[in-house]
Amino acid sequence: MLTLLSAHSDGTGRDRRNVTDETRQNETTSPSPRPRIDAIDMARGAALVAMAIYHFAWDLEFFGYTPPGMTAVGGWKLFARCIAASFLFFVGVSLFLAHGRGIRWQGFWKRLAMVAGAALAITAVTYVAVPGGFIFFGILHQITLASVLGLAFLRLPAAVTLIVAAAVVAAPHYLRSPFFDAPIWWWTGLSATFPRSNDFVPVFPWFGAVLAGIAAARIAERSGLLARLATLKTPRFSWPLVFGGRHSLAFYLIHQPVLIACLWLFSQVFPPAQETREVRFQQACEASCGEHRDIEFCPRYCACMLDTLEREGAAERVLSGEQSDALGEQVREIAGRCTAETDDALSGALLGSEDR
Repeated sequence: MLTLLSAHSDGTGRDRRNVTDETRQNETTSPSPRPRIDAIDMARGAALVAMAIYHFAWDLEFFGYTPPGMTAVGGWKLFARCIAASFLFFVGVSLFLAHGRGIRWQGFWKRLAMVAGAALAITAVTYVAVPGGFIFFGILHQITLASVLGLAFLRLPAAVTLIVAAAVVAAPHYLRSPFFDAPIWWWTGLSATFPRSNDFVPVFPWFGAVLAGIAAARIAERSGLLARLATLKTPRFSWPLVFGGRHSLAFYLIHQPVLIACLWLFSQVFPPAQETREVRFQQACEASCGEHRDIEFCPRYCACMLDTLEREGAAERVLSGEQSDALGEQVREIAGRCTAETDDALSGALLGSEDR
């Protein structure tokens, strides 16, 4: 009897052959992962290279080799937004490719833990290194939350997902409110004022890019495009992009410390020209102002800002990167006054020239 039980039973009285059959059935019905698509990995790798280019430009600005505010305005600002959108789009595509046939929970939780852990590490490191602009909800935080929220859209029609994506992108234009100004709500992206951070990628509008990726992947599957991409052979010279695309998290975590270390070594041999904090503030202010006002307004406005901050004893706190609700409110109030004063001064000058 003991021999018979050990050979044919699992110890609970069930026939081992039945247990084996159940196991095989579960393995058959569990969703199988799709094979990797080199073309998508290559595109993701290209987005990573673009991100590294932008970060290198940001690092040059941080070390003082380029004008302050350069990467926050104009073409560089547009470049950064396109990179973030493309990166998050591929997050949506990858989420559908990995779990569109059924959620593989073990792989999902493992990947989520890796991304969430990396996001928390970046928050901790930047809080120590740059407390005035630390990253509390950057692109990795967005990917972590979007990976969870995106599961609800994997089985929905692409049209529904695209409609929700459009609503998410449009939400900040219609739903901003002082109610969301409390730090606990900053991650939504709906606060009336923008929190200061070196990398801020809130749910609204950026989750819309992830949803667009999910919808695009579903459309590509229905149209047969995914099957055609799977058979597409990428050029041999593109293997670094494919490799980077397959190890995107490692690339993201490693590239910036490497760039900063290289620039630091370079600065020890060829240090940048030293500008005072006041000059850098004026340059950054004019660059930001130039996005909305003309070349006559911005120098006067920024000079007014700096003079008023110094007169009211807030210049040192602003220039040192202090971040507080009280200081932010004071700066906004000064900005309003300087805007009105500069407009009045320019209007008076215009009227005087017309009288002559």
